[in-house]
Amino acid sequence: MRELIFGGARSGKSALAEQRALGSGLRVIYVATAQALDGEMQRRIAHHQARRPASWGLVESPLALASALRQHAAPDVCLLVDCLTLWLTNLILTGEAARQAEVGQAVDCRLLRDEAQALIEALPQLPGRIILVSNEVGWGIVPMDPVSRLFADEQGRLNQRVAAVCEIVTLVAGGLPLALKQ
Repeated sequence: MRELIFGGARSGKSALAEQRALGSGLRVIYVATAQALDGEMQRRIAHHQARRPASWGLVESPLALASALRQHAAPDVCLLVDCLTLWLTNLILTGEAARQAEVGQAVDCRLLRDEAQALIEALPQLPGRIILVSNEVGWGIVPMDPVSRLFADEQGRLNQRVAAVCEIVTLVAGGLPLALKQ
């Protein structure tokens, strides 16, 4: 079973995902996509780590997410991916996408395209339970910066594609879950 939980920053989406993973009765492996590149991100990561049970496994996968999921998925495992937003950011900044957007080129980033497609193809085939956390970033104004516009557009597209292959989709706002697809 695949589930997407998404919402705004500090909406409670990660806490809900953690509750559902804990309640699954399966062995939980937390799949972290963040990279601790500065002090602020290190503090955010530490906050998430402190909330998780010590018994949970950990896989760090900032880029090759589909590969990590295929490697660790099993019938008795719940993979909790937190989060698709940071993963997408990593792909945009690592590949050519950010540079292309900055100089006004049409964006054609093979890394971004291939990794997103690999994830969409892998999800329906994975055994066990998969819970994916993502941000909803499309409710604000259109960003002025070309890289930020690219990110908002790609995040919206990714959320749509992931939601299409998930059996359960939940929007979280103010700590309250709203079932969009069951």
